Amino acid sequence: MSTEFRVRELVLGIEGLALLRNALDGDEKFLKERVEDIRRFVAADGELPDGGAGVSELDLAEGYASWSAVYDSLPNSYIEVEEPVLHGILDTLPTGTALDAACGTGRQTGALVARGHRAIGVDQSPEMLAKAGERAPQAEFRVGRLENLPLEDNSVDLAVCSLAMTHLPDLAAGVAELARVVRPGGRIVVSDLHPFVIALQGQCVFVHGSEQLAFVRNHVHLPGRYLEAFTAAGLRVRACHEPLFNGRLAPGGYEEFIADAARAAWDGLPIVIVWDVEVPA
Repeated sequence: MSTEFRVRELVLGIEGLALLRNALDGDEKFLKERVEDIRRFVAADGELPDGGAGVSELDLAEGYASWSAVYDSLPNSYIEVEEPVLHGILDTLPTGTALDAACGTGRQTGALVARGHRAIGVDQSPEMLAKAGERAPQAEFRVGRLENLPLEDNSVDLAVCSLAMTHLPDLAAGVAELARVVRPGGRIVVSDLHPFVIALQGQCVFVHGSEQLAFVRNHVHLPGRYLEAFTAAGLRVRACHEPLFNGRLAPGGYEEFIADAARAAWDGLPIVIVWDVEVPA
């Protein structure tokens, strides 16, 4: 199903969030600018970036088949704040057999290979796996879903799952599968879009086709839901990291059109959550 990409509503929402977060103690000039922008965008007849474009919700298979073509092509603030935390955890771990679950284009698979692991990447998208194979040719890749990993019980020392759990309506199956394949004493590192971001901003939109936009559904998973899933799978949480927005806005997107408001809206908020979890020996 395709609907119009409602840029004006998104712009007004970001302006309103910036105003809400600064209403009590913000700079008077900044507050007046936000109010004036809101008035202008409510009344504006002019075009905004991507105004009028169609946007479709795609399932995982079709969505990632399309997204694979552009996934690595643009700067990404989520990856920029996630990688130092996640890779910092990997740097403390001994080498062994490591799984990159829902590996996508192999970003973390390559990081595992670089650290001396025998790496196995699993993803449901053959198109993503083709990109991953180019990035990390030393790794082994298998087609499979996060909720039904094509690995034996207790077969890896480490599992990484990066920015993928958000696509599951329920965390329990994905977390249980990671726990199943990791040996006792092993580690699991899970990163995801922070629920604050998903609750406030919603979906990650990408170009699909010549004049179409699309997204794959993100679901809000609060930290309490993660803790429930980890506990149910018999896992123990070592640490939880919540890296903050770094000021990077998507190049050419609608937020760059209102950069002052967008940066004020997200300033000081976590945009990624990273869990460091162990399987009890």
